[in-house]
Amino acid sequence: MRHRIDPELTRRARALRNNPTPAEQAVWQRIARYRPAFTRQLVVSPFIIDLACRKARLGVEFDGSQHAEQVEADARRTAFLSRKGWRIIRLWNSDVLGNPDGAVLHILAEAAECLGGTHPQPLPSREGRSRGACRR
Repeated sequence: MRHRIDPELTRRARALRNNPTPAEQAVWQRIARYRPAFTRQLVVSPFIIDLACRKARLGVEFDGSQHAEQVEADARRTAFLSRKGWRIIRLWNSDVLGNPDGAVLHILAEAAECLGGTHPQPLPSREGRSRGACRR
């Protein structure tokens, strides 16, 4: 039986999801409740995107100091994912940890732009409704 996604990539993504970096954890605690939904460690073979919004086709990569030496590899990865229709943004772990709320606002603004300017979290379903008699 042939798998759609390489089982090894799935295993690695699961391991990464279960052991997030402090930057990933700080953002996830703040962004998990927003809509459209975000997901962690999304496999887009042969890569794993740290944080992704499928609906907006936005990928977020959290880069640590090791990425300063991987500039060419990161550029190839970003180009590959761009050809697949993904917009990739990169955030330095130190910047995220220094201002996690700002990082989340930046991610949400990028998602809104990818979605054509719609707000990434719509109003609650009852917002703006007047209180009146229930209709039965």
